[in-house]
Amino acid sequence: MRKVIGIGETILDILFRNHQPCRAVPGGSTFNCLISLGRSGIPALFISELGNDRIGARIKAFMEENNLSTDYVHFFDRGQSPVAMAFLDENRDAEYAFYTNFPEKRLDVAFPVIRENDLLIFGSYFAVNPALRGKVRELLHYAQEQKAIIYYDVNFRRAHAGERLQLMDAFFENFRYATIVRCSGEDMGVLFPGRTLAQIREDSLFGYCENLIITQGTGDILLQTSSFRKNYPVEAVTPVSTIGAGDNFNAGLAYGLLKNEVSFHDLATLPENKWDKLIASAMDFAKRACLSMDNYIG
Repeated sequence: MRKVIGIGETILDILFRNHQPCRAVPGGSTFNCLISLGRSGIPALFISELGNDRIGARIKAFMEENNLSTDYVHFFDRGQSPVAMAFLDENRDAEYAFYTNFPEKRLDVAFPVIRENDLLIFGSYFAVNPALRGKVRELLHYAQEQKAIIYYDVNFRRAHAGERLQLMDAFFENFRYATIVRCSGEDMGVLFPGRTLAQIREDSLFGYCENLIITQGTGDILLQTSSFRKNYPVEAVTPVSTIGAGDNFNAGLAYGLLKNEVSFHDLATLPENKWDKLIASAMDFAKRACLSMDNYIG
């Protein structure tokens, strides 16, 4: 049976509304995606790191409750599980502040077995962080050798914009490894300042990735493959919270890839009607996440 492997950060998200804490939920970009897949009955494994503390124990229990394996999580003793403060504005969008205390030795775990047509999901600052880059590159190389589908969610935010130039080699290496790249218009604005989306699609990205998806919040979703381009309008909803919307878009697309039996080799020539199904699945998951205070689907 095909499975999904994710690698990324695991964080306790403390949500604030009107400057008051209103909810605390386990989070992290790839983490949110894999929790939704676990809830959907998809075999899912997660490579990550947490402290041996109360937050780490609670998140471990939460993963197990939601069918997400903890076998590849590094539980460290020197340091603490990370925490993020998410401040919701009037549009239910979040501004983050992160609090971390990691040990010197990071991500000290073995990798799971990856087979052809498995799906590897990675992204966010975790994917380009110099402290973790060697381990991430090792996993990407292994997945590529096995002909797994590699899904890269750029998810690069303004908090790290000052590191953009130092990290560009890692970004472009990720683009080359990826079978599918998903990014937001905001990501592209931070990564390629002063350039339009059209210029980015033509000059900066498409030579490195043959399947590119750009999401724009309530704006159209832009799909570009080696054979066609298409815009998908997004259904208007009144969100409870937009935290996890992009992560669940990723989950829905991953769910569609497995349920529609799309293989690694299929993606090179996947027809428009198959992509329509994948994007519809992705939008459905994202919509459901927006209608909840959780970071994942119900």
